[in-house]
This record gives sequence, C-alpha cells and structure tokens, in this order.
Amino acid sequence: MVIAVNTRLLLKGKLEGIGWFTYEVLQRITNAHPEHEFVFIFDRPFDVSLVFSKNVTPIVVSPPARHPLLYRIWFNYRIPSILKKYQADVFFSPDGFLSLRTAIPQIPVIHDINFEHYPADLPKSISKYYRTYFRQFAIRAAHIITVSNYSKNDISETYHIPPDKISVAYNGVNSLFVPLSPTQKKEAQQQFANGSPYFIYVGALHKRKNIARMLMAFDQFKSSNNDYKLVIAGATMFRDKEMEQIYQQMQYKPEVIFLGRVEIDDLIKVVGGADAMVYVSYFEGFGIPIVEAMRCGVPVITATTTSMPEVAGDAAILVNPMKINEIAQAMSRVVQEDTACRLAQAGIKRSKEFSWDITAERVWDIIEKELFKNRDKIKPSSQQ
Repeated sequence: MVIAVNTRLLLKGKLEGIGWFTYEVLQRITNAHPEHEFVFIFDRPFDVSLVFSKNVTPIVVSPPARHPLLYRIWFNYRIPSILKKYQADVFFSPDGFLSLRTAIPQIPVIHDINFEHYPADLPKSISKYYRTYFRQFAIRAAHIITVSNYSKNDISETYHIPPDKISVAYNGVNSLFVPLSPTQKKEAQQQFANGSPYFIYVGALHKRKNIARMLMAFDQFKSSNNDYKLVIAGATMFRDKEMEQIYQQMQYKPEVIFLGRVEIDDLIKVVGGADAMVYVSYFEGFGIPIVEAMRCGVPVITATTTSMPEVAGDAAILVNPMKINEIAQAMSRVVQEDTACRLAQAGIKRSKEFSWDITAERVWDIIEKELFKNRDKIKPSSQQ
C-alpha cells in the first residue's frame, strides 16, 4: 500500500523537535516495512540522506509552506492532487497539518495545542490559522497521535474528540546522548563556558519557554554562586521582547552565553558537560531536552505544568515556572553533590523508558490499523 507523508519539516541541519520526531520515526518505519511504498512530500529541495530506503519516493511540491496563506494552498490544493496522483491509501502528517479537501484517511501527530491557551505567544496570523484549523484537523483525522497523556487529554477536552480516537506515542531520545567522562566534561566547559561549570538550556527562544524568568532566576542564583554560567543553545523563534529586555537589565549578563543553534555533535557535548539542565517552560507537549539531559546523567530542573511532570517522573526537581524564587532555589539545590548524584542516577534510569524504536512501533501500529480498514482498496498487483 501507499503511505504519503508530509515531510516539509524534514530539513537537514535544521531539525527541531517535530523535525526530529519525523526523522527518527520515518527512518525506522520505512526500513522496517519494505512491503509498502512511501511518498515523502517536501516543500523545497531535499537532501538525499533523508530518503531513507528504496521504497521511498521523494517529491517536491511548491510553494514552500511557511506562511498561513501558503499553508492553505499547499495542504488544501497541492496535497490532494498528489495523493490522487500516487493513489495514496493514507496521509501521515508528523506536524499535525492536514488537508480539508481530500477523502483519503489522514493521521496527524498533534504534539500540543499551546496556541489554544497562549495565542498571544505567536504572531497573529499564525495564531489565528492554528486556532481556526487545528480543531478542524482533529475532527477530520481518521486517528490522532500525540506525544503525552497530557496532550491527549488536552486535545480531547479542548476539541471534544473521543479519547479512543487519540493514541500516545512518547518521544524517544537519541542514543548518542551518553554520560561524559570527567575529562570530557572539562573539555565541554572549556569549549562552551570558558572553563566554568554551567547550567544548560536547550530549545527555541520562544516566549512559552519562559527564558525571561529563567534569566531572572539565574541572576538571583549568581548573587551567592560566583562560579557558574548559563549556556543557552537554541535558535530565535518569534522574537521575545520581554526576554531581550530582561537580559539587558541583568546584573550578571556577561555570565550568560548564547550559542544559537547547535548541531548534534556539539549538542551532545554541551548537554553532557553541564552541571544541570534548566527547562522551565510554562507549556510543553513533551520536552525532549529533559530526556536528553537525563540520558547524559545531567540533573534536571523542570516545571510542574503540562506534560513535564509526566516526562520527568521523580527524576527531576519540579518548580512552579512562574515563581522566580523557586527556580533560583532549585538551581542552588541541584548543584549540591548529594542532590546532583541522586538526580543523575534517577535520570539515567528514567531515560531508559523513552525509545525511538518504541515510538516508531506505536506510530506504525496506528498507520497499519488504518491501512487494514482500507485493505479492500488494495489492487491485486500491490498485494504482498
């Protein structure tokens, strides 16, 4: 059978959270199921390394869909013709976007619906598009995949979707994240923090990531801890003016190091070399960096909100992300040797519960069930 896939976020060297989900899941599924055909639909020229197996047909469909107007054109007018041309049996969309102009069964991965709760955190045009169309996508979907029980419940309650129409497939963690040796940690400190011990934050500089309060908490922490730096690894997304203003007002501004976007080889080192990760978003559908840090044996401070307690379990310090004092106090606690050791061990154990192999298997089970529902459409020549 033919599985068409929205791969517009599968961009070599530019993978973010959803992009990594797409990469890790699709490389496993396509190689594990040579009996099926996959059509990867890109919206711009692609790298051949992203064509994972011989049963993948990559195509480029214009225009590049990076604006609400172009979203409508790409998904509602260009995609239906492609699905018809390649006689697709199902359309799988890892970024949650669907077409409203096709009768072919569609399976989105809706990672979270933060825009329903914090619409002002996004540019107005994008926020309006998401809040207008994602409800329709959820209703139209044959089945929905999401990445946490929190997101499942949120989607179900917000969009009035039956819970049995939504399945959870937790994100995994890249196996390259491993604990560093003492020598390697020293090298990472030298490379990324001028030889100092440091806290690490990984992720986009998006308003909901709560960078402003993290900076204020670090300033408070620094008043009695002179050695540490704060390293921030992530690209700017929808520029956060509040964060920029807080940063300019910081007493210890020189102790904050912005690395920008970091490629995977350096990301493994910068996470593994940290004394702790601070990841105190006020909204997350999952929070992959939490698990990456845990797999490195790096203690984690994260938030009590949304999916983060579900992901962290008892292997992190949980704080109210709106309370700067709590974040600062957690930073002081986490650098104490006994706390750091306990959290490092608990984190390594917890991280073993998250695997891209398991994620891919769960995603495939859902796709396969939808294919079986439509097995009468299979042509005799395509049967295995």
